Amino acid sequence: MTKKTNKPTSAFWIISVLALLWNIMGVAAYLGQAYMTDEVLKALSEGEQAYYSNVPAWVTGAFAIAVFAGVFGCVGLLMRKKWAAILFMLSFASVIILSTYNLFIQKFMEVPLQHMIWSIVVIVIAIFLIWYSRKSAKEGWIS
Repeated sequence: MTKKTNKPTSAFWIISVLALLWNIMGVAAYLGQAYMTDEVLKALSEGEQAYYSNVPAWVTGAFAIAVFAGVFGCVGLLMRKKWAAILFMLSFASVIILSTYNLFIQKFMEVPLQHMIWSIVVIVIAIFLIWYSRKSAKEGWIS
């Protein structure tokens, strides 16, 4: 027996594509941080140098999982698959781990305020994507 799906609205496609672009930017940020050269590191402020030089492997791993799960979750939305919500939840859990480090463990006062603001923005968007994927399933846009 096949499950009936409804035709998604234009807003569904716009939100899905924008979310994919957002998460691709996250992948670019992750790759930029994970493969930062010494020259790029030296061009940063002292606080940023200290931050990037001392990021633990588990934080880098959480960053990778967050952004790649987000990208694949968006691909799932665009393919109209319900499993997108699971990937968004995995991404969110990783974002919480990453943000806990950024906001509470590392010495964020040595790093610009934008790091704290970005952590909060990322959490809000991750929550939105979980909600939106669930709403899309409820509306029958994904199955």
